[in-house]
Amino acid sequence: MKAKTISELKKLVALYDSVMEVMEHNAAKSMRDDNRAYGGFVRAAKGKIQELITERLVRTTWDVEMGEEPSRLTINSDKIKIPIQKEYIDAIKDSRLKKYITANMSKHTYGLSVDKHVFIDGNFFLGIECKAYTENAMIKRILVDFYLLKTLFPSLRCFLFQLESQLGGDYSKAEKYPLGSFPTHTIMSYFKNVELSVITLLEGERKVDRPINKQDYFKPLKVEHLETAVGYLLESLNGIKR
Repeated sequence: MKAKTISELKKLVALYDSVMEVMEHNAAKSMRDDNRAYGGFVRAAKGKIQELITERLVRTTWDVEMGEEPSRLTINSDKIKIPIQKEYIDAIKDSRLKKYITANMSKHTYGLSVDKHVFIDGNFFLGIECKAYTENAMIKRILVDFYLLKTLFPSLRCFLFQLESQLGGDYSKAEKYPLGSFPTHTIMSYFKNVELSVITLLEGERKVDRPINKQDYFKPLKVEHLETAVGYLLESLNGIKR
């Protein structure tokens, strides 16, 4: 991996450290100032830093490691309209309902987005969901979202980037190509069009009573785990035609 890439990853580690260092203090202060729930503040802060790290990893992979033109890359989370399926309408036996839906086809859409939509040359290429942690109840929602997106974008590469894992198995080792967990694979087996890559950045299974924003339970973000994430992104982005 290029020296400049490693330098950028070290900056991300420093950013993570600085955010985690003040998160507990800021959460307590926010609660005193406007009665915001402590837990809500912490969840939002962790989610925000995870999204920022993820986007920076994508840009570092593309701009620095691959040396590609930054202007070719666009990242957003704009809603994508998922249309109603014709097969659903055809199967409706109530003629009044079928007529109503048919007369309002343009209105029958569902606005859907994941956290990061990565476009190369205007083409939706990577979809990334970002989580402070993930449990199997969340996996179901993530897979449904990607399933719907892939009805419009069959070649979409699907990723979950999480700080911590609560999925079981070896996801919490933060290693490349984890074997995963029994319940997670069971859920995934029902979404055959979605090949979801799970990238964990912090080692150790998430424990509810050991929040990483508290100094006693702090988990370090390691450069080697960010390198693993860049490796996953390289595998996908190297397929782009120049």
